[in-house]
This record gives sequence, structure tokens and C-alpha cells, in this order.
Amino acid sequence: MSLFGDGLDAAVQKAFTRPAPKSAGAQMRYLVKQYKGTRAVAQMLRISQRTVERYVKDQIKKPRPDLAARLEREVKARWQPQIRARAKERAATTGGIVIDTRARLGYTAPIGSTDQDRIRHLTVALPPQHAARLFDAQEAGATEQRLREIAAEALKEAYFQDGGRRAGSLEEVRFTDVEHLEFDL
Repeated sequence: MSLFGDGLDAAVQKAFTRPAPKSAGAQMRYLVKQYKGTRAVAQMLRISQRTVERYVKDQIKKPRPDLAARLEREVKARWQPQIRARAKERAATTGGIVIDTRARLGYTAPIGSTDQDRIRHLTVALPPQHAARLFDAQEAGATEQRLREIAAEALKEAYFQDGGRRAGSLEEVRFTDVEHLEFDL
């Protein structure tokens, strides 16, 4: 489970105009339509082609919990791609992204400043360029650690330095022990 990656996906999913299919049969039919056949869906979900066909015909209605989770994840990853792209584009160009987090935050600064790490609850609106960096890194397959670093740099500029109006000598922000993280577009 990727905290930052899943959080970005959840933020984009809030822009959906229609709910994704809920039943196993509807989800399977959607995937078969997307992949243009049952064989590709079966390989992707690691089940037999005959099982996929039985879900499509509603002969099986209740999947195992692990299959249900894979099925839901795959459907949500492919649901409404144009709306998903528009939401990301809007966040990256005009709207920005809001990060709501409760985590241990500290920073590296010159001697004499109070740079002690402490648990903070922040809700910060990040400018569009930070949203663009986060989405670009996620699409490029960045690791959880890299997404955390990008978010820390964004918090450094938007919260600690207030867009260049204070804390100019701040070097690095430490963003650890994340208890809660949520993104919103």
C-alpha cells in the first residue's frame, strides 16, 4: 500500500462524474470491454478465462476477498480516464492541490533556530507547480520515498518559507511518521 500514491489517486477519483461499477459482474464486464477480451483480463487478475466468463454471465456473484480487492483496484485505475486527465491538468495548471497531513515535521536550519521535529497537523494549499511535480512523478513510477520528498519540498516552500517571505536559510524539511495524509484537488 502506497500512502502517497493512493492518496493522489483518491484525490483524482473525487472528480469522477459517475460511480465506478460496484458488483463483480459489472466490474468484470467493464474490464473485458477495456481489454477487448476475457483472456487478457484473466491473465491480469491471475484467474482462469472460464472464471472471467462466469463472472460476465453473472454465474458467479461473490468473488474471494483478494480477487474482489484486485478487481476493484483495476476498475478504479481505468475508470473515466478523460476526467482523470482533466482533473490532473487542472490541478497542475491552475488549481493546485491541498495536502492535509498529521506527521512529524522538522527541518535543517542554521545553528540557533528551533528545528526540533514535532508532530504537526497541517492543511496547506500547494501551488500548481507542486501538484504537477507530484502527478508527473507518480506517472513516472516514483517510489513512495520520492513522493514523500517532493511533498516535503512543497511544504518547505508553501508552509515553512511562505513562498519566499520567511525562513530563507531553511535547507531541508524532514517529513516522517505520517499518521494521516489526504490530498484534495
